Amino acid sequence: MIQTKHAKKEKPVILVVNDDGVSAPGINHLVEAVKDLGRVVVVAPDKPQSGMGHAITIGYPLRLHKTHIAADVEAWGCSGTPVDCVKLAVDKVLHRKPDICLSGINHGANHSINVIYSGTMSAAIEASIENIPAAGFSLLEHSLEADFTGAKKYARMIVEQMLAKKADKHLCLNVNIPKGDAALIKGVKVCKQAYAKYEEDFKERKDPIGKKYYWLTGEFLNLEKSKDTDVWALQNNYVSVVPVQYDLTNYALKKKIEKDYTWG
Repeated sequence: MIQTKHAKKEKPVILVVNDDGVSAPGINHLVEAVKDLGRVVVVAPDKPQSGMGHAITIGYPLRLHKTHIAADVEAWGCSGTPVDCVKLAVDKVLHRKPDICLSGINHGANHSINVIYSGTMSAAIEASIENIPAAGFSLLEHSLEADFTGAKKYARMIVEQMLAKKADKHLCLNVNIPKGDAALIKGVKVCKQAYAKYEEDFKERKDPIGKKYYWLTGEFLNLEKSKDTDVWALQNNYVSVVPVQYDLTNYALKKKIEKDYTWG
């Protein structure tokens, strides 16, 4: 069939995943924010998978089951990890790569060192590995009753930009949104990842039959005070956007080792 200039443009395919589970409020809000921008397909864990990082399932079967999120939105619950969800979505649900992949909206921060542990961001990074432009969205609020108004506004704004521009195929954005009144958010800051970490403490306790167990606690320490980091942006009521990558090579250190070390 001959295509004319008036031919209807095919809608972009938007894959939506998360790590809080397919029934979490955050993923529903993300779908609401973008569902008119393309064909939205959801593949998300059927139970919470926070802190799973880039784990994949090996040695156990993976299962998919149809579920409901919103009208005209195809949605699947997956028994695996967030990264499993991306892999299965491409191979068994879509049978193609989506135009973009969105992960979230996570309940809780994924700034600084959190990106290493985050299932939300690992799903987005997995998409980036597969040449799918991606973004992970997190709201700095853990409550299931959190106000997602600001998160939805800025998620949509960023997705519109991703769809309007020819994105780098390895684009991966780590987006964190301050909690509270959306009207008080000052705007968007493109940042670097802060050097911050947790000072961890394992509390020793005993269960009802007297056996010891340990509960991870700790204090978050920001070790970098510059104004170009994600932690600074969020503390000052900006949305932080950090471009991230899966190449963990320290190129400056690589050059130093090549210069200074001898190998016999």
